[in-house]
Amino acid sequence: QVELVESGGGLVQAGGSRRLSCEASTSSFSRLVMSWYRQAPGKQRELVATVRSVGNTNYHDSVKGRFTISRDNAKNMVYLQMNSLKLEDTAVYYCNARSPLTQSWGQGTQVTVSS
Repeated sequence: QVELVESGGGLVQAGGSRRLSCEASTSSFSRLVMSWYRQAPGKQRELVATVRSVGNTNYHDSVKGRFTISRDNAKNMVYLQMNSLKLEDTAVYYCNARSPLTQSWGQGTQVTVSS
């Protein structure tokens, strides 16, 4: 299991930006597939973005062109830069680390977009 600690959530106005960070406690961070998920009230958790060990990325259609996931293997960090935020981006955002044998979750950080 990998300990994941998210930060950066908060209240932001629609159209604004926010950067989420996730720090992983592991010596094998560079080999992990790192993702951000989110869960809005009354909805299922959904995959927002993924970055693999070599840096290739995937995004949910609803955030393409607005969100950017990145990683710093030297610092064991993964980031989610969120721009042009919309009301529907309001959710608890979770960091996820996955290897062939296991996966780990952070505690989540709340992002609230206001009008």
